[in-house]
Amino acid sequence: MQRALRLLEAAASRPEGAPAKQLAREAGVALPTAYHLLRTLAHEGYVRRERGVYRLAEAAGRLGGAGAQQNRRSMIQDALAHCHDLLGAPVYFGVYRKGEIELVAVADSPAHPAVEEWADFRETGHAHALGQCLLSQLGEKARRDHLHRHPVRYVTPYSVRDEESFLRRLAAVDRMQPVLEHQEYALGTVCAALPLMVGTTAMAIGFSLPAHQEDRLLPMLARLEREVGRLLGTPAFSISI
Repeated sequence: MQRALRLLEAAASRPEGAPAKQLAREAGVALPTAYHLLRTLAHEGYVRRERGVYRLAEAAGRLGGAGAQQNRRSMIQDALAHCHDLLGAPVYFGVYRKGEIELVAVADSPAHPAVEEWADFRETGHAHALGQCLLSQLGEKARRDHLHRHPVRYVTPYSVRDEESFLRRLAAVDRMQPVLEHQEYALGTVCAALPLMVGTTAMAIGFSLPAHQEDRLLPMLARLEREVGRLLGTPAFSISI
């Protein structure tokens, strides 16, 4: 595996392509081994041979994409950990992607644990602050489509009971306005979420608190909003999301 990776690195440094002998020399791999590995890599789609030279192929590009995606997730996780430390509360980051609510990352700790996902997070967007915040950024047609696939249902005694009531609530919220939620997803828990719009993708960052700390929601939301504004101004975070 190490030798195959060295050959891929050598091929990556030669966009114009290079013969097997040159790649073997640069990778420090014996020529017979290089021929064998390059045939295997070509069969799997990581390199292609054209007119006697080898170049990186599509599968190698996907490896790079996967690495970049992991790097972006690491940046997001670092930012959430920073916000968790700042607020002293679990922090959540979600996106609305391909018609579904996706919880991308969570930062919590033993002292400030995240809310347990006791009801499927994707199916109960009408109940939790992050989901409400994401759905508030969609148009009416997209909202109705989402609720057709994930109907409004009873989650706690505090959650909205029917689709039309929920749609009226969303219509009354500005698409970039924060959302507060009081025990609608989990009894004993209150939450707040802040919308983030980067390009055309609906995103949201939020936090949760025990219900007896409800009076902290608005001050902490204001603090999170200031911090997110600062983070969005940094190229690394903007690129990562």
